[in-house]
Amino acid sequence: MKTRNFMKLITPSAAIYLWIIAVMDAFLLYYNFVAGIAGAIVLTYLMYYNRSSIYSRKKQLTEYMENISFNVGKNIKDILVHLPFPLVVTEEEGSINWYNSKFSEIIGEKIILGRNIKDYFESLEIESIMKEKEDMEMEVTTTDRHYRAMCNIVKTKEKRLCIIYFVDVTYSVNIKKCYRDSRPVLFIIHVDSYEEILQSTDTASRPLLVAEIDKKINKWVEEVQGYVRKYDDDKYIVFMEQRYLPSLQDRKFDILDDIRNISVGNSISPTLSIGVGVGGDNFLQLNEFARAAKDLAQGRGGDQAVVKNREKLYFYGGKTREVEKRTKVKSRVMAHALRQLINQSKKVLIMTHKMADPDCLGAAMGMYRGIKTLGKDARIIMNAPNPSIEILYSRIMEDDEYKTLFIDCKDAQLVAGDDTLIIIVDTHRPGYTECPDILDKVSNLAIIDHHRRSADFIKEAALVYQETYASSTCELVTEILQYITDDVKLRPIEAEALMAGIFVDTKNFTFKTGVRTFEAASFLRRMGADTTSVKQLFQDDINTFIGKAETVMNARIIRDTIAISICAENVKNHLIVTAQAADELLKIQGIKAAFVICRYNGSVYISGRSLGEVNVQLIAEKLGGGGHLTVAGAQLEDVDIEEAKQILLKAIEEYMDENIKEGDF
Repeated sequence: MKTRNFMKLITPSAAIYLWIIAVMDAFLLYYNFVAGIAGAIVLTYLMYYNRSSIYSRKKQLTEYMENISFNVGKNIKDILVHLPFPLVVTEEEGSINWYNSKFSEIIGEKIILGRNIKDYFESLEIESIMKEKEDMEMEVTTTDRHYRAMCNIVKTKEKRLCIIYFVDVTYSVNIKKCYRDSRPVLFIIHVDSYEEILQSTDTASRPLLVAEIDKKINKWVEEVQGYVRKYDDDKYIVFMEQRYLPSLQDRKFDILDDIRNISVGNSISPTLSIGVGVGGDNFLQLNEFARAAKDLAQGRGGDQAVVKNREKLYFYGGKTREVEKRTKVKSRVMAHALRQLINQSKKVLIMTHKMADPDCLGAAMGMYRGIKTLGKDARIIMNAPNPSIEILYSRIMEDDEYKTLFIDCKDAQLVAGDDTLIIIVDTHRPGYTECPDILDKVSNLAIIDHHRRSADFIKEAALVYQETYASSTCELVTEILQYITDDVKLRPIEAEALMAGIFVDTKNFTFKTGVRTFEAASFLRRMGADTTSVKQLFQDDINTFIGKAETVMNARIIRDTIAISICAENVKNHLIVTAQAADELLKIQGIKAAFVICRYNGSVYISGRSLGEVNVQLIAEKLGGGGHLTVAGAQLEDVDIEEAKQILLKAIEEYMDENIKEGDF
């Protein structure tokens, strides 16, 4: 490049020569006029010749370049037309500007210029493609083929065009689908309350019951070409290909209904807890997924299937009430295990859930007495009382022994350490505890709860006593106290606190009340609980009663079976009115479920109640809450009352539509 520039500098152009001749001719005219005229004629001829030569060379160069452009354009056009890949050019709005023969082949019909590309590929969002600054790829499909569409944006002076190349990836997509469909899925199936079901069946019919369960499970697995092996009286393991799982999910695991409908002389309907492991890297991981799903199904009360696909969980079933276990073996085992944890810990803290209710506070008081009986000191983590426990809390604080019993979250974090045991009562969800941050600071956690297990349960607990059949956490704690030590003695206020929890959660021994519930109440009565005194804990003042009546009066009925109401903001004791109004709405003829909404401390609370036909727990879980089949609730943040109502209505409609498909309504 430098040499070329140098040669241009040392090689004068024709114009310079002409200028030199002109100067010399001027001198010649001055000294010899005739010779100067002759020189001028020669100069004129040279200038004309130079100009003609330049014009001729430019014309030849132009013709040469035009010939090259024509040949190149023709070749490129031939290449594009006969390109082995389908190609189409579209306008910004998607109208087809040009296409090659391969594109018309994959469409299989005559293509009209100007027609929108989405008429042939619905999933091809040309508008979003044109908004992108860089080229992009996406997958599109026709009836039976799959393509990778590679989109290039071309800018012209007048407009922007999109050039789309299509690469057929049908084979690789089919290979992936075949691989995905053939991957193994592991089922672990348990028959719920197997011993109780057998005991409810006369001796002659028990073999028929077992045979009928086996027959239905084997037939169900055979329909999806799976393999089933019974490895215990009430336990099965099933393998099948993943291609069959979507159909089982679409049918809502109808095996649950088939098993529930078995009737061969049994007074208790058999139910299943099914855990499904999907998407594991190997069989060991599949087994972990399936076992975790099965434990979750059992923790939610059984009669349901839980599918665990890595971190995602899907729930099916859960329509029936839990079967009460007659034996107290598990209570005794849990009490002994809890006693060991307490004895080996230097510090013991009892933690309630946020907005503690009588069941939560009563269970905490019961555990406090059990720990004190074992010779250990204990404190209860509760930030502040709320209206639902205000009377009970004030009665507790009248006793000097309890003056320092309650500590807030801030003080608890200073006390807790590696040698601390925290016993969590009436919840199993970390976000619902009074102090979630403290959970990572201790080495041992114990959970006592009666709610159906949610997906976000505390997984690091050393001991979990979660029985969904129980009426309340107070019932479970009362049973533990009878086995944790031989000489436990409850003070009257502690016994009444436990009794109050049972009263509230059973609606005065109306809901979820079993034999063991009355046995627990009998024990508390012997410990000095006065039922009259307990009932006085829930007496309402006139304003609360009026607020409850107005809330019931303003209820709206949807689908002829579900009542929804809103507690006015000027009502005193919002949470109490909300819960009581939901209970009162169930007394209306034809109402199967009731929901009441209120605003308290900047949040919106929703209380749900049902008579059992509607699973309010499943509705509450759609809102981020939880609970039981008949009692559930949720808390919503950053929404107003009307927004919360619309969210609730949407959740109810989704639940009802799902159950209508199943034929329940």
